[in-house]
Amino acid sequence: MDQPLPAPTPQLGFMLVDAGRLYRARMDGAFEHAGLGLTPGEARALAYVNIHRGLRQTALAEKMSVEPMTLVGFLDRLEGLGLVVRESDPTDRRAKIVVLTPAAQPYLEGVELAASKVRADATRGFSDLERAQLRDFLDRVRANLARECTSREGAPRETRTKEARR
Repeated sequence: MDQPLPAPTPQLGFMLVDAGRLYRARMDGAFEHAGLGLTPGEARALAYVNIHRGLRQTALAEKMSVEPMTLVGFLDRLEGLGLVVRESDPTDRRAKIVVLTPAAQPYLEGVELAASKVRADATRGFSDLERAQLRDFLDRVRANLARECTSREGAPRETRTKEARR
């Protein structure tokens, strides 16, 4: 009688993608339930503006892996709430730089609180050293992949995926 083959061990790439998918879903849920009155996309946009200060709107869309028009919708809403402004880039008046306003601070604190709970759940049972190692490993993976994009395309670029419709 033939014995069934043992299930293969998932490859690292599949594990990274699956972990990223699960993390993103948990983060979106945390943002939805944070009581901020923001959609998950708007919360992510606000966090990215905070992390990547002074970026042009197009570069921000690329960092977030969303289409520029998707980001425009998020920014329109955030601007309507008084949380961000779009200023002309002094080096190219056609380009817009996204800037936080002081009113964004309480929202950023709420986003960080929601995100910190998901991070704690994701790394439950990890020591401080293991958390630091995981961050280092992921930074190195990202740098390796970004370097590959740079060498193939001649300029740093992270791949873009279409934002899921909400």
